[in-house]
Amino acid sequence: MDITLYTTFLPYDDPDTAVAFYRDVLGFEVRADVGYGAMRWVTVGSADQPGTNIVLEPPYADPGVTEEERRTVVEMMAKGTFARVILATPDLDTTFEKIQAAGAEVVQEPTEQPYGVRDCAFRDPSGNLVRINEIR
Repeated sequence: MDITLYTTFLPYDDPDTAVAFYRDVLGFEVRADVGYGAMRWVTVGSADQPGTNIVLEPPYADPGVTEEERRTVVEMMAKGTFARVILATPDLDTTFEKIQAAGAEVVQEPTEQPYGVRDCAFRDPSGNLVRINEIR
């Protein structure tokens, strides 16, 4: 079997703020910016991984989501417990310093985890957890 990760989705509070974080702070390229009515989906990704995408989407994009579910999602996003993404870099310390200097909310400074990973964590402007592992 030959399966790869192609696209994953993260919700946003504000599309322009989300794009600024993923493009200007993390250095991802914007691959698509699609609107439909009042909604907008923005696809971003690393230039080094053209086949892997993150789609930033409104948390209410699914027409099957009830108003109560939408409120729950928004509440979980505000607490930072709804969505996460794990990224990787060969230079965790420099990456951490750049993201911190850009004003991102630090959740965890670079740490050697007991399970063998050295990583750090931030929240994106919508509250999504962004963990960054160091590639060794």
